[in-house]
Amino acid sequence: MAGSANTPLRSPPPADTTRLFLARHGSTAANERQPFVLQGCEIDGPLTELGRMQSQLLGRALAEFPIHAVYSSSLRRARETAEAIAAHHGLTVHAIHDLRECSVGRWEGRDWASIQRDDPEGYARFFADPVHTPHPGGESYGDVLQRAKRVFDELFARHPGENIVVVGHNMLNRAYLAELVGVELRHARRLKQSNCCINLLQHRAGITELVTLNSVLHLDHLG
Repeated sequence: MAGSANTPLRSPPPADTTRLFLARHGSTAANERQPFVLQGCEIDGPLTELGRMQSQLLGRALAEFPIHAVYSSSLRRARETAEAIAAHHGLTVHAIHDLRECSVGRWEGRDWASIQRDDPEGYARFFADPVHTPHPGGESYGDVLQRAKRVFDELFARHPGENIVVVGHNMLNRAYLAELVGVELRHARRLKQSNCCINLLQHRAGITELVTLNSVLHLDHLG
């Protein structure tokens, strides 16, 4: 991760600052399908062999930092990833339901091409305004951002002077990061979130700064 060799990052932050390492979960069968399929809240399968390898490397990358708490979505793929991190620090993973992935409703388990073919009106309606239009039977980007902001605000208030880890999901992370850096929420998909990436956030005096986005240097040897 960019900056991980800097000595200050290897110590706890100042008493008025929270460092938050935001990761995405490791790879799953849905991620590895070609084309990949949407994986919201209903598909709750485990990590694949690749996903477990990614999680182990992520855990090693974060082992050099003093971590005070590890949080994850309540979905299995995020919890398994978080456990690979927590094991290096003797910590228990705290699962938070509101960190779960965006619910894609009836589009769960479908790829975008088949959705566009079979439900062209729903597809066009959603992408015309994904901030306010929910996936059919699911959530909008705005719904996801609202619950994500609530959780992160609570965690920043709870952990001044500490380093914490949060393992989230592709769209949840993108929605929160888009808000943070001033990207229009409708364009949040432009912010890449690779499996087991690291984003580093620093929060101080009510202001959250993005230090590192989608770092995957720790996964390099996987190709």
